[in-house]
Amino acid sequence: MLLSRVRGSDVLASPQAVRDFLRVKLGALEHEVFAVVHLDSQNRVIEYVEMFRGTVSQTSVYPREVVKESMKHNSAALLLVHNHPSGSTQPSRADEMLTQTLKAALALVDVRVLDHLIVAGNDILSMAERGLM
Repeated sequence: MLLSRVRGSDVLASPQAVRDFLRVKLGALEHEVFAVVHLDSQNRVIEYVEMFRGTVSQTSVYPREVVKESMKHNSAALLLVHNHPSGSTQPSRADEMLTQTLKAALALVDVRVLDHLIVAGNDILSMAERGLM
């Protein structure tokens, strides 16, 4: 139900809908998941895709696969999302480096990374709001 509410919606006008969706999808998981919210040129949601699944404390993310998936969906922009089962939204140095790596790789194919959101239970941290983008 939440996916249908998020798909096709104007993300920038209703960030609460995306946050609610992410809390439900990722907030209670006991393992890490890295997902991507694909957006069109008007920042409407095209699709939510869980790309990588990891362990309780880490997951491997492959930039090549993220670029391929963005091309498949003809995305103009992305929201990167992952969860921290530990309950802390604090981004690790690896999270920050991954964000920069993905931004650079996606920029080569004209896909913007608008934010990287970290979900921990009911809490969500926006790396863009923290100035980490």
